[in-house]
Amino acid sequence: MKKQNKQIVSASFKRRLKTSAKRRLNATQIILLGFILLILLGALLLTLPISSKNGGFTPISQALFTSVSATCVTGLSVVNTGAYWSTFGQIVIITLIQIGGLGFMTLAVMLSIFIKRQITPRERIVVAQSLGLNEVGGAVRLVKRILIGTFAIEGAGAVALMTQFIPKFGIAKGIYYGIFHSISAFCNAGFDLLNGLEGFTYNYTVGITLMLLIIIGGIGFIVWDDIVNLIKKHERLSIYSRLVLITSAVLIIACALLVGMFEWNNPDTLGNLSVGDKIYQSIFQSVTTRTAGFDLIGNTHMTDSSQLICLFFMLIGGASGSTAGGVKVGSLCVLIIAILGCACGRSEFVVYKRRIPGDAVIRAATMFVINLSCGVLGGILVAVFERIPLLTALYETISAISTVGLSLSLSPTLSLISMIIVMILMFFGRVGVLTITYSIMLRQSLSQSCIKYPELNLMIG
Repeated sequence: MKKQNKQIVSASFKRRLKTSAKRRLNATQIILLGFILLILLGALLLTLPISSKNGGFTPISQALFTSVSATCVTGLSVVNTGAYWSTFGQIVIITLIQIGGLGFMTLAVMLSIFIKRQITPRERIVVAQSLGLNEVGGAVRLVKRILIGTFAIEGAGAVALMTQFIPKFGIAKGIYYGIFHSISAFCNAGFDLLNGLEGFTYNYTVGITLMLLIIIGGIGFIVWDDIVNLIKKHERLSIYSRLVLITSAVLIIACALLVGMFEWNNPDTLGNLSVGDKIYQSIFQSVTTRTAGFDLIGNTHMTDSSQLICLFFMLIGGASGSTAGGVKVGSLCVLIIAILGCACGRSEFVVYKRRIPGDAVIRAATMFVINLSCGVLGGILVAVFERIPLLTALYETISAISTVGLSLSLSPTLSLISMIIVMILMFFGRVGVLTITYSIMLRQSLSQSCIKYPELNLMIG
């Protein structure tokens, strides 16, 4: 009888283990949950009196909005970061930016390496997923390179900025400002403590340093790894890295030319500047529009043509596996190649003598349509609730879902419902619409993946 009872208990225990294993969170769900917990912790800290300069409690809506914007490395803000938040609050914000930019799983791996803890296969899968890798192999090695590279680049950027900040603010404040703005620029966050870099608008050392940090952070960790292998092992750059570097350069030049052309004689932006300053401001605007969010030119005063151009480039964003947002440069490349291929009547899409899989085209198109649709829908809702022009609202919502941070001075005036819409868009933009959708629809996807239906011929065009 006792033996029978033991067998029953043993069978029951095994069933519980099996059920528990099934209920374990997958990689995307862990990433999703991690970002949510980080945002809530940041919001809690920012509500405390120690976080504000006036020593009072910050309304939860403002604290939560700032926490979402910092964690999702966006840069939209309902209060002036330098004027409202205390040093403690600013440190909370820059910590959220650093963790959000690198990914909390990357920092978790760093901690495991530091305490010499063995990294489990499950953790390697989550890390690979968070970095946008298709394979698990080499994920930890890449994380080590990312951490070393990140702190080296941010450190170099901070030193360059300190040379300009220390003479004006003193040693302690100059060092602090250098570190803060270097991290913010590298993580493509766009938070600054100088009210739009006031006093350094035409400082080329500050501007060029910020642009280099933004570009390096936005090309992606995979491209970094390829460049390191190119320098150390003389290996050729992968096709992906070549596409990212070439496309990024083309986008920067194209946006700078268009903004410069439309703003050249605008007295509110570039019209009264020297030729050199006009070129410099146009290039800076081009770089920052792709997800950084620093505003030198004054986006509020730009022409409608320039604002529409910036909307398009904000939507594109940076590269996959980077600190930048948007639909990503790789997706744009795939879509352009597919469109040109279809226009030429090709059934296969080829780049550098390599065929692009059909599912890659579908994923790129899906990401573009979802991001654009969410941004436009959010813009329409904000325009209705705030009773403002649609272009102004779209600038805010596209900026939010692409984690850019540029605004037409709308954020501080948003009502609670509009703030919630913008926060949702920022979260979707950072974590990824497809990641969230995959996490929610996982069971349906698995159950339907084995079902094959007959093909349907449809007339298109």
